[in-house]
Amino acid sequence: MSEEKPICSAKGCRAGAVWVLAWNNPKLHTPERRKTWLACEEHREHLSQFLGVRGFLKDVVPLAEWDADGESAADR
Repeated sequence: MSEEKPICSAKGCRAGAVWVLAWNNPKLHTPERRKTWLACEEHREHLSQFLGVRGFLKDVVPLAEWDADGESAADR
């Protein structure tokens, strides 16, 4: 059985993800909660702007530096 590669969260995109966009909607989530979207190189800026204008974007981290606990290597 092969592992599936993470793909970009942009609508209709099937490219491999290389970025994690950590976000939080303060009206719905506690301050420490982080939801994530994945982004390919092409959609990183678009997805970041979408979350950013709403005040939701908290961090953008390379996928290789993100772990399942929602931390970047720099946070450890």
